Amino acid sequence: MVIVFLVAVSLSARRAHHGAARWSAPVVWIAVVGLVALAGCGSSKPAYCTDRSNLESSVKGLTSLSLSSGVSGLQSQAKKIQSDATALVSSAKSDFPSETSAIKSSVSAFESAVKGLSSSPSAGQIATVASAGSSVVSSVKSFTDATSSKCS
Repeated sequence: MVIVFLVAVSLSARRAHHGAARWSAPVVWIAVVGLVALAGCGSSKPAYCTDRSNLESSVKGLTSLSLSSGVSGLQSQAKKIQSDATALVSSAKSDFPSETSAIKSSVSAFESAVKGLSSSPSAGQIATVASAGSSVVSSVKSFTDATSSKCS
């Protein structure tokens, strides 16, 4: 699109009065180059910012579970967390290898703990899930802190 605009400006300048074209063509080129430069400096955020928000929402979704949700509700939320964590790790691992590794590890442990729940979980199983969930929250917070300047 920019190339088409540049060609059109160039052709218009050539057709214009010779004296006016000498003055206006350089001004137009400078303006166009400036616009292209500004477009390259856009304020778009990295893709992992959206992935981070999605994972944070999924983790917060654990707090909305009720007793009536049961183990199946927890398992469903764990799958959502796993999916969002996979997307985040994929998009951010080259920029934040330590933090994404911690997320991957903690989410994997959480998912394993949730899969290990019986239909009537024992206090020990619940404690394991709670501990693994706490590790997920901690690893996501560390990533959020590390990316705060890029995603705010």
